Amino acid sequence: MKSPDDFRSRIEQQRPYLLRYARLQLRDRDAAEDAVQETLLAALRGEAGVAGRSDLRTWLTGILKHKIVDAVRRASRDSAVSLDAEDEAGELHELFDARGHWAARPTSWDHPDAALEQAQFFAVLETCLQQLPVKTARAFMMREHMGLDTEDICKELGITATNCWVMLYRARMALRLCLEGRWLGAQEPPRK
Repeated sequence: MKSPDDFRSRIEQQRPYLLRYARLQLRDRDAAEDAVQETLLAALRGEAGVAGRSDLRTWLTGILKHKIVDAVRRASRDSAVSLDAEDEAGELHELFDARGHWAARPTSWDHPDAALEQAQFFAVLETCLQQLPVKTARAFMMREHMGLDTEDICKELGITATNCWVMLYRARMALRLCLEGRWLGAQEPPRK
C-alpha cells in the first residue's frame, strides 16, 4: 500500500502542468492558481477515486476542467464582457478577396502529427491563444480542449449560438494564421 505522502508527492509533480493548462484557459494567474489549488485539494480528498483506473495526470486534468468551468461561471457572473470589444479585436476579412475566396492559399502542413509531439509547438499555440480576444479564446478552449457543446459554451459565456459559431470560426482562422507564421512557416527548410 502506498503512503499518503507518496500520493501527495505524485500529485504535486503534476502541479506545473496543471498550472500551465489553467493559465491557458483562464488567462489570469490568480484564478489559475486558485483552480489548481482546488484541484489538488479535491484530489487529496478523493485519492481513492484514481485507484489505478486512469492515469494520474488524466484524472487531475478532469478535475481541473470542472474547476475551470466553475471559475468561468464565477467570472461571467461577476463581470460582463462587451461583445463590441470582440468585434473590434479581430476582423479577418483581409484573408479573403472580394469574391469570398482565400486571398492567399493556406500553406501545406506536411507533418502535423510530428509538430504536435513537440513541446515548442504548445508554447507557440499558447502565445497564439493569448493574442485572441479573451472571450473568443475561452470559447475555443471550451470547445476544443474541454469538449463542451455549443449550448454549454453559450450558457457559460452568455452568448447566442450564432455568436459562438462566429467566435469559434474567428479563433480557428486567427490561430491558423498565427501558427502558419510562428510555427509551420518557421519549420520550412531554407531555400537554396
